[in-house]
Amino acid sequence: MVAISIQNLSKKYRLRKEAQRTLKSTLLGVLKRRQTKQDLWALKGLDLDIKKGETFGIIGANGAGKSTLLGIIARTITPTEGSVTVHGRISSLLELGAGFHPDLTGRENVYLNGSILGLSRKFIDRKFDDIVRFAGLEEFIDSPVRQYSSGMYVRLGFSVAVETDPDILLVDEVLAVGDESFRRKCLARIAQFRQAGKTIAVVSHDLDTVRKICDRVMLLAEGKTIEIGDPTRVVEEYSRMGAQEQDLVSRREWGTREAVITDVAFFDKDGARTDRFNSGEKIVATISYKTSRKIEDPIFGFSVVDHQGRLCVGGNTINDNFNIPHIDGNGSITLTIEPINLARGKFFFSFSLHSRDHETNYHRVENKYVLWVSSQTDDEGIVVQPSRWSTD
Repeated sequence: MVAISIQNLSKKYRLRKEAQRTLKSTLLGVLKRRQTKQDLWALKGLDLDIKKGETFGIIGANGAGKSTLLGIIARTITPTEGSVTVHGRISSLLELGAGFHPDLTGRENVYLNGSILGLSRKFIDRKFDDIVRFAGLEEFIDSPVRQYSSGMYVRLGFSVAVETDPDILLVDEVLAVGDESFRRKCLARIAQFRQAGKTIAVVSHDLDTVRKICDRVMLLAEGKTIEIGDPTRVVEEYSRMGAQEQDLVSRREWGTREAVITDVAFFDKDGARTDRFNSGEKIVATISYKTSRKIEDPIFGFSVVDHQGRLCVGGNTINDNFNIPHIDGNGSITLTIEPINLARGKFFFSFSLHSRDHETNYHRVENKYVLWVSSQTDDEGIVVQPSRWSTD
């Protein structure tokens, strides 16, 4: 049975940036305040089912869309596109002290938080002592929470979230805030939740904890799903991809521009446009171009590097014995790679258009197109090379 169903989920934020002002223009007041607007897609086209009773981990670099996803599930953020269907009552701890009023006491905030979760006062009365005991705040429960330390905040918030017996618990980086003793207590309670068949969705940068407590893990990057599956495999992929370090590749383009590559679209084996592929499957790339004059005997080429800039594969129409007499005006050419034997990771595609003698580069776009490759195996290195073993 599905606890949370997500279909074609997208979230767009509109960023506003002010034009830069010089000291002179500020003093003279001659520059009007100007703003530019830019759209940022925090999530794009997510499809996901979280099963009832599973502990589901969400990992990825900062800005990948993890917290936005939990916020939409908790209904504190409204999606731009798509839908989320939840079966069961949700309790969430998405940020430190969320739902607490600083001028109210801990006791008053427990009841306030409970009412936000849709719980009756009678229910909270019954659970109140357990909440305070779990948080370890018996001495401070009647003090205003503005006097609480950050650790006390998170202990009370987590205690309300878990002691109110939800069907679904959403947790965002809370385990990184409390002290070690409280962290062990939280992990023990999560284990009890799992045994009771509760559903848990947890965002964390603590990859060891994610690996230990989760049944499945999703890796997010730039608002899109890279892989969902076995926690160990997905966590290892995150590390291999270098998702926590800066890409060591540069993006540039150059050429005479007598002929230019205007666009490259990638399609999977089913003909769907995408930038996500599985190792061993087919990649189809349609390279669109336009020319300012007739180009005789042109050569199209491509190359692929990993996130560290290491060359993985490359080729061109000469090597593949594909002759193009000439190009003139607008057109396109299709490259098919079947199968793509890259290991899991992040890869950068470059495309070039040049003369047969390599003397003239009409246009080269270097590392402009980013593709993600998933793999069901744990092969080391850049490529997946099938092999066999035998004994005498």
